[in-house]
Amino acid sequence: MSAVIMDGKALAEKVKSNLLSNLSKSNKQPGLGTILVGDDPGSLAYVEGKHRDCAQIGIKSIKVNLPATANTGEIIKAVKDLNQNTECTGFIVQLPLPSGVNSEEVLLAIDPDKDADGLHPVNLGKLVLGAKSLVPCTPKAILALLNEYKIKLSGSKVLIIGRGATVGRPLSILLSQKPINATVTLAHSATTNLLELIKEADIVVAALGSAHFIKPEMVKPGAVLIDVGITRGVTGLLGDIDPTVIKVASYFAPMPGGVGPMTRAMLLSNVIELAN
Repeated sequence: MSAVIMDGKALAEKVKSNLLSNLSKSNKQPGLGTILVGDDPGSLAYVEGKHRDCAQIGIKSIKVNLPATANTGEIIKAVKDLNQNTECTGFIVQLPLPSGVNSEEVLLAIDPDKDADGLHPVNLGKLVLGAKSLVPCTPKAILALLNEYKIKLSGSKVLIIGRGATVGRPLSILLSQKPINATVTLAHSATTNLLELIKEADIVVAALGSAHFIKPEMVKPGAVLIDVGITRGVTGLLGDIDPTVIKVASYFAPMPGGVGPMTRAMLLSNVIELAN
């Protein structure tokens, strides 16, 4: 057995092509705003990539770059400015923020109607209720990949490793809701039977940030594996799942090349959705 590689790059290009086509036929004028604090190379590259995507499909870019010395109040002022900016239909604050900044205060200051990440408590609350809401980008990307490859979700045992607010928690809510109807287990650092849960799962989503934590012998033959974790190693970026799992998995979304490109595409989708 050799797993089918879930190609996030190819799917992202297809999504962007569809967005470009739909946008050209509409009267919407979407604009993506980004707030970047400091000069972390990874964050800078990620933000620049988002704006390249915008240029590709005709979304206006609004960049706000603040020094690493910016305090909570200064960042919140930038957030409020984008809340009022009529050219900006949706925006994100690039995380992580520098130590000493109250990230919770900053994120709460975002207008929920301009929350392109879908992580404001109002939007997450709507997700919990099953009401129409903006879906956070990475969970939306994972679901899009699973649907593209026609992975059976209803009744399937899905194990999500990692309970972070950007991936694990919202994804567990999304996949367990109607009409998706997956049976979801959310594992974390205090889970005592993790190896047992991995072996039983039909689908494993790894978002724990531990390089190559999941090995081939740990997973059920034929399982679907989605890698979300990122660790910076001496040889570059490493995912949570050892690539040799292709020997036993049926489908594998690697890192890089799987969820990452789709997350950026889903951000564009969210920004367009927010444009009235």
